[in-house]
Formats: sequence, structure tokens, C-alpha cells
Amino acid sequence: MERHTVVAIREGLHARPAALFTQLAASQPLPVRIARDGGEPVDAASILAVMTLGADAGTSVTLSVDADGHDEDSATAVLDTLEEFLSDPEPG
Repeated sequence: MERHTVVAIREGLHARPAALFTQLAASQPLPVRIARDGGEPVDAASILAVMTLGADAGTSVTLSVDADGHDEDSATAVLDTLEEFLSDPEPG
């Protein structure tokens, strides 16, 4: 399952916002991946991987979860949580 969204965080996914995002991703019941649109997906729970995306404010990204063996509601909830974080100009 995938979700396309735009990073609204003023600083982008750098330093503190990236750390908060990866902590949130790691706390989810399903593994999550993130990619710049058209790029290779990386582990959303890896601070190094997320920071190397270079996702500034306004960058389009794709969040994805592997919902195999899990209900669709769980996957949707994970994507909703992470999309909400990315949509907040000043998270945390």
C-alpha cells in the first residue's frame, strides 16, 4: 500500500525532524519505507537513510507499507500517522 504526500516541514527531513520521523516510523506495527517520487525507497526507521533522501520542504515523497498478512485498516492507520507528521510545518 502506498501514499503520496508532500513534506510540509519547514526544515524538511533534516536533523531533528528526521529523528522524530524515524522514531515515529520505528514505533509503527508495520515496516515503512519512504522514497522521493521516482527514487528508490529506503527504510523510514533509519535516520541515515531518511536524511540521505534530501527531502526539503515541498518535496514529494511516497510512503509505503507491506500489508501482506495484515489488515488494510492497520496499513491505512500507519500511513495516516506518518502523513500527518509530514504535513505539519512544525512537528513535535
